[in-house]
Formats: sequence, structure tokens, C-alpha cells
Amino acid sequence: MVAVPYRSVEDPVRLRRLLQAVFLLQGDLALPDLLRHLVEEATSMTGARYGALGMLDEEGTGLAEFITVGVTPAEEANIAHRPKGLGLLGLLISDPTPLRLADLHAHPDSVGFPEGHPPMTSFLGVPVMARDEVYGNLYLTDKIGWSEFTSDDENLAGALAAAAGIAIQNARLHQRAQDAALLEDRDRIARDLHDAVIQRLFAVGLSLQGVVRKELPDGVDVRLQQAIDDLDGTILQIRSSIFELGAARPTRSVRGDLHALVQDLRPVLGFDVQLSFAGPVDTMVTDEVTEHLLAVAREALTNVARHAEARSARLSLVVADGRCILEVLDDGRGIDPDAPHEPGAGGGLGLGNMAHRAAQLGGVHLVESKPGGGTRVRWQVPLP
Repeated sequence: MVAVPYRSVEDPVRLRRLLQAVFLLQGDLALPDLLRHLVEEATSMTGARYGALGMLDEEGTGLAEFITVGVTPAEEANIAHRPKGLGLLGLLISDPTPLRLADLHAHPDSVGFPEGHPPMTSFLGVPVMARDEVYGNLYLTDKIGWSEFTSDDENLAGALAAAAGIAIQNARLHQRAQDAALLEDRDRIARDLHDAVIQRLFAVGLSLQGVVRKELPDGVDVRLQQAIDDLDGTILQIRSSIFELGAARPTRSVRGDLHALVQDLRPVLGFDVQLSFAGPVDTMVTDEVTEHLLAVAREALTNVARHAEARSARLSLVVADGRCILEVLDDGRGIDPDAPHEPGAGGGLGLGNMAHRAAQLGGVHLVESKPGGGTRVRWQVPLP
């Protein structure tokens, strides 16, 4: 082995390069480029043949990204698989403290390398941290000209790992700030919709209602009433959009579940179901009610697909006055009043099952239908 001059961490050249690497945090380098540069500096300043930085996944139990230095693209292509956070890498994940070894294979936690991996002997691993939060680890192997890495190497690698931790933390904080700004924009749009659009629609609707009360030529009053009804429907849809903008939550929601349900049934129905929501459906509807509600909605829409011969259907969910009201309307042929409606009975409509679910929650279930006039299923239960 060829000996190389030893340089302490206090060496002016080392210190200057370390400061230059840290100053890059104030630049506008993209995070992957900045992290790669820090690994390159750590590899060069410690005399390591190979270097890598592993970023932890969100659970903090495995590696989400792995940046390597010193391995050629051809060598990397020959490695059987990417690191999975096992062996010594896994040890550093579970115990984020510096680890310095003359021979990594001699450590009891070593599991060896995958096929095609270049041979490595000496090892130095330090955690990538910022404010006591661990984001990953910096790994250095095969110190050129020396049998193992020194304590000065460990201190220098620790400083660069700390810089990497700050860079990762800053990037994530910046992303959270962008998300917060996006949510703020959504809130502003929701306010503008409510304060400007809805109020103007209300004003137009009121003025039209005033006209309807006057004596008008035949047919005009009907068309005006239809226009008023259309405005009411538009207001309902805008209110639903406002609530969705305001909520903007990535967690599970009743709205999301119903949207997913109608998408699942789209191939069976042959058309898109029109959805509308009113009221705080995602905050007031409990998990217990949601379980029954989704089952009833699926049963009602499945019945439309199997029996109604409908060309369109609408599903509405309203939360108001302490009640949850689900309605499914279709333009099909209606229900034969003489057909059996109990679960498992000849018609297979399952209306009895819907009624039973409503009764369990202290609610009611109604079905209105006439031949050729379509069907309205109304399922209503009280909310806590």
C-alpha cells in the first residue's frame, strides 16, 4: 500500500475546502447536486476511494435515495441490486452514531455485498442530522494509503454530514412552505368564489323570482323557473367546490370515497354519475355512518345498473340540521311495485338491506318510483 501524507483537520487547505463546501448551502444548487458535491468533498478530503450518502425514507427505517461517488456507471450497472439498508447500513439507520472500522467484513452486523459490487475494506459512517433529526448517513470506504480512517477523518465527515442534514432540512421546510402557500391560495379562491360568484348568483336568482310572480305569457314562467332551478344547482356545486378547496386534506374523506365508488361502477353503469355535496360532509359524517352510507350508495347504484335501464343518474349527499341525507336518482323505468324487495328476494334490489341500515342508525329509507318516471332512493340518518 502506498503511503500518503497525513493531514490534520486543522490543515489550512482542508479547512478552506470545508468552509467552501459549507458555503454552498447559501447558493441555489438543487438538493441532489448539492448532496453529491458534499459526498465528493468528503471522499476527496478523507482520501476515500468510495463515498455515498443514503437518504432515509419517510418512515426512517430504509433508504429512499442513494448517491454514490467513485463507482463508475459500468460498475454500478453490474451490481445485482441497489442498497436496501441492511447490514452495516441498517446498523447506522437504527443506531445513528459514527462508526469507524479497519475491516467492515469483520463486524458482526456485516452481511457482505451483492454480486458485482466492488471490493471494500476500511469503513467510516456518520449520521446526516440537523437539530437532532436524522435524515440519512454518509458512508466512506477504502482510505487510500492507510489501513483505516482517522479520528480527524471522522470529524471532517461529521461536519460535511451536518451540512448535508441542513440542506435536506431546508429543502423539506421549503417544500412545506410551498404547500402552505398553495393552501393559502386555495383558501383565497374559495373566499372569492363565496363572496363574489355566489352572491351575484343569489342576486340574479332573486330578481328572476320577482319576475316569475308577475303575469307572463304562457311558457315563459316555466322557462324562468327552470333557470332559477339551474341557478340553485349551480350554487350547490360551487358551495361543494368551496368546501373542497377549503378542506384540501390528503386524508380519507366521504367525498373521496364516493368519487372512488362511482369511478369503480362506471364500467357497470355505462355512464358517469353526477355527484353533488352540500354541508360539512367530511367533518360531520362519522366513520360508522360512512360505512353504512357507502354500502347503501353502492347498492343503489348497482340496482340502477342491473334493473333501471337508465341513461343517467345523480347522487347527492347533504349534511344539514343534524342529518345526513343520501339521494340517488335515475331516469330509468322505475320499480315494479309488485316486485319483492327484501334482501335476497327475487328482484335482488336489496332495498330491505338499505332500510335495515337506516334503522340501525335511527333513520329512514324511502323509495319513490313510477313506471317510466325513474326512481328516487332517499336514505336519511341523524348525526351526533
